[in-house]
Amino acid sequence: MTTSKIQKTIRTSYQNLQSQMDNFIPRRAQNYLTAEITKSLCGDYHKTTRMIVAEAGTGIGKSLSYLMASIPVALHNNRKVVISTATVALQEQLINKDLPLYRRLIDREFSFILAKGRQRYCCAEKLATASGADGGQIAMFNTKPKAKDIEQLQLMAQKLAQNKWDGDRDSWPKPIDDAIWQSIVSDKHSCNLSMPAHRSCPFQKARAELDKTDVIIANHSLVMADADLGGGVILPEPENTIYVFDEAHHLPHVARDHASAAASLKGAAAWLEKLNQSVTKFANLADEKRVARFCNELQASIQELIPSLTQLASRFDATQFEDGCYRFEHGELPDWLEQESKQLKALTQKGAQSVTKVAELIAERVKDGELSNRLAEPALAELGFFIQRMDNLAQVWSLMAQPLREKGAPLARWLELAPEREGDFVVNVSPLEVGWQLDQQIWSRCIGAVLVSATLRALNSFGFFCRQAGISEKPEDGVKFLALASPFDYQNQAELLIPKMPCEPSATQFTQVLVDTLPNLIQENKANLVLFSSYWQMNQVFDSIASLCKKRGWSIQVQGKSSRSEILNKHKTLVQCQKTSVLFGTGSFSEGLDLPGELLENLIITKIPFAVPTSPVEQAHAEYIESRGGNPFMQIAVPEASKKLIQSVGRLLRKERDFGRVVILDRRLVTKRYGQALIDSLPPFKLIIE
Repeated sequence: MTTSKIQKTIRTSYQNLQSQMDNFIPRRAQNYLTAEITKSLCGDYHKTTRMIVAEAGTGIGKSLSYLMASIPVALHNNRKVVISTATVALQEQLINKDLPLYRRLIDREFSFILAKGRQRYCCAEKLATASGADGGQIAMFNTKPKAKDIEQLQLMAQKLAQNKWDGDRDSWPKPIDDAIWQSIVSDKHSCNLSMPAHRSCPFQKARAELDKTDVIIANHSLVMADADLGGGVILPEPENTIYVFDEAHHLPHVARDHASAAASLKGAAAWLEKLNQSVTKFANLADEKRVARFCNELQASIQELIPSLTQLASRFDATQFEDGCYRFEHGELPDWLEQESKQLKALTQKGAQSVTKVAELIAERVKDGELSNRLAEPALAELGFFIQRMDNLAQVWSLMAQPLREKGAPLARWLELAPEREGDFVVNVSPLEVGWQLDQQIWSRCIGAVLVSATLRALNSFGFFCRQAGISEKPEDGVKFLALASPFDYQNQAELLIPKMPCEPSATQFTQVLVDTLPNLIQENKANLVLFSSYWQMNQVFDSIASLCKKRGWSIQVQGKSSRSEILNKHKTLVQCQKTSVLFGTGSFSEGLDLPGELLENLIITKIPFAVPTSPVEQAHAEYIESRGGNPFMQIAVPEASKKLIQSVGRLLRKERDFGRVVILDRRLVTKRYGQALIDSLPPFKLIIE
């Protein structure tokens, strides 16, 4: 239950907020959200299910709400708070603005830190090797490194040794090339805590800081990576954690990506051959009697795997592939491939166990002082590379060999042509539904969970999100649901215009219609944003109207032609000078773009953002729904489009005094049955239909 101490802390922080902020305006919705999150986390609504799913519109101040509610509950109960986001922009806002502000308001001390995945840190030993410290750098690269690359690595090693760099990729002053970074990146297999050098490596130092910190900022991908490892490996264990998922609508997609696996056939055979050649070298570093069995098992599995994978590649016919892809309908494999998958599962699992055991035996000798770090570390770094690949290969064939489920959605299984090698194929497996996994890994284990976003509902219902995220909507299961509208006066601040159009977006002439229509809809001496459904169409329209815009003195900036920050800085300058500024963007400009006040007064959306089910996973999901008598368009496409449309129109009004116009050039909002449902799910703008 909510205690008087928690209530006092929240009340104090709110009073301090009032006194510290000039022109402070109380927000009822913000106060209500804070109270409901607090009650949910304290078990006022349900003793065991301490979970709230809240859609909070723009302008409510949801980040301050969940900070004011979750942190006092955690501090008074000696728990941790993990705040997870989908974007770097929100992480930066929390770290640089919201948390420092809240720390000044609260009557208790607390610490916060930004957590990053292991892949953002270098391995000190790999860096030393790659920079040539032991003369062995060439072995670390797939291709011979250039002189300037070695110079950069040597400088990085020097700065790390002098404590002038923390080993974090993001804190190095210049961008680091991917190929260079991959040669030195930390990985769980080569980072061996039995060795003194690894106990103070960049990742372990960062990890040690997390253990001491009260509030940890992460992203959805890192939370899922930790969950896949069993929880409590990178981040605090779920049983001691209150999770706050901001931008929660992204979570199901991130979870699905983490549960997927892919590996090539001939490519895998190639690195298995390299491993086979190195087994004796590794065996010589471990106890001879104990390692012999595992080396024999490893070589035996490799010697069966290489011909099996190579022959398997010859059994597929690339001419049957559509757009470089072949999907197994309903996830069903032909009998021969099902049998092959079972054998490959057994072989890869045996290989993965054996190679891990070899690495453990080498590390054991180091720990016992029987083997020097100088000899062991390069070998363990190399073994780490093979263990990682072996684990992934075992995961792929374990999923491929999984029998079809009697209940629930099947796995999506498909092949792709491998771009690196001719005649090679990439085997892909992905779950269609991950809600049960989120429940198993997080919801059923954590102390409490807060899921917030400006767009969690689709067509005014939480149902679509709950099915994706594995959250029960049954009242008796105790999850609290909340939908809070933005504090804007939509009727007087903005209008939604659906103009007459000669055709629908599916018509071949629609691009030309946009060319003819858009110049008449752009507002002079104002800030305009035009959102397109494809890069191709955006560039076609730009090429066709660029000269006309130049004649009129309008400035058009197109996404992708310059960096996002450059585009936005130029846009701000033009608006300040009262010039006509037009931004052309696609999907990524419809979310996370913050253009308050005069920076956006005219928003034009060219079409309803329906996703084309082109990916094999989307096609398999549609197929599964059809097999159950459902309508994938109404069950997937329309709810997804509803969420994206809400996000798109959300670019217009960012603050309580903003105003402007939204124009949607898609008559399907008026002509189709689902159109009214899409309009009804949008904010209540003043509606004008021509």
